[in-house]
Amino acid sequence: MLYREAGQFKTSYGSDQAIFPIRQDQIGIALLLVAAVLGVPALAGEYWLETIFVPFLVFSLAAIGLNLLTGYCGQLSLGTGGFMACGAFFAYKLTTAFPELHVLIVFLLAGFGSAAVGVFFGIPSLRIKGFYLAVATLAAQFFLVWMFNKFDWWTNYSPSGVISAPPREILPGIFLTGTQATPVTKYLFLLGLVAVLALVAKNLTRGAVGRSWMAIRDMDIAAEIIGIRPLWAKLSAFAISSFFIGIAGALWAFVYTGSVEALAFQIDRSFQVLFMIIIGGLGSILGSFLGAAFIVLLPILLNNVPAAVGLQMSVELVSHLEFMIFGALIIFFLIVEPHGLARLWQIGKEKLRLWPFPY
Repeated sequence: MLYREAGQFKTSYGSDQAIFPIRQDQIGIALLLVAAVLGVPALAGEYWLETIFVPFLVFSLAAIGLNLLTGYCGQLSLGTGGFMACGAFFAYKLTTAFPELHVLIVFLLAGFGSAAVGVFFGIPSLRIKGFYLAVATLAAQFFLVWMFNKFDWWTNYSPSGVISAPPREILPGIFLTGTQATPVTKYLFLLGLVAVLALVAKNLTRGAVGRSWMAIRDMDIAAEIIGIRPLWAKLSAFAISSFFIGIAGALWAFVYTGSVEALAFQIDRSFQVLFMIIIGGLGSILGSFLGAAFIVLLPILLNNVPAAVGLQMSVELVSHLEFMIFGALIIFFLIVEPHGLARLWQIGKEKLRLWPFPY
């Protein structure tokens, strides 16, 4: 078969521990990147870019951030929406206070600000865990959204409380935000930024930091005995996770919706990202992308497939079906395959490598 590593010899430890050690995987990723960079902008229309690809990339980044905290470090968090709101409002205040700052620097600074907030709300994880930590992060979710709604300073005293993201250029003459920004520009920027941050996240999980997170996740007492400091491991997970989620929130407000409002980051947004990593796969960067793709595509399929076969479904019924399917899939994956779609993909690859004798 084509998917075999026979004859591919590793001559160094680095090549053996590469992210994609098999040549077929390297070729597949290269082809996927070429299709994403050249094929999608050329073939996809404005609807596909604005409705599918842009939110998919934003959600993928948020799911990666939550997966670092929950999937790799084992710290259950329900405050994702609040940390996304931090990134969105921090980015807005930075762009209005310092209009000369480049928009990419604004996003990174918003991420660092969200990381500081994440560390503050991650302090309870040093004493509590599990359900009690989830309640603590849920309190952070409600407090942050309330703060952005309560104090008009965050919206520059806008009467409506809803503000538009100011137009900013990514390159001279090429707008990333505002009405002049094109869907192709938004998509390519998001693709490059998410790819770089996903690579950073993958290498973090493969290094000493990631190993300390996974040791805390598996058994925190044993990890402390062998020399891992829970304070550093847990707070670093909260900081890095909130950094990724904060950038995702800024991208949501500036690149995807074009408006900065706290109502977009309510508790349902936190649950939505949590569903992504559960369905896609806890402790997997690939699972974050698969889960985000599933969550983004499911409502579109529910709206279009019944109409294609002649069935008419109301908006309320489609919304209820989404929740029913999400709940059923979460129960299914927690019982049958706790590691989600990413594990199913891995099993398929392992069987293909052993073909025609799959175990």
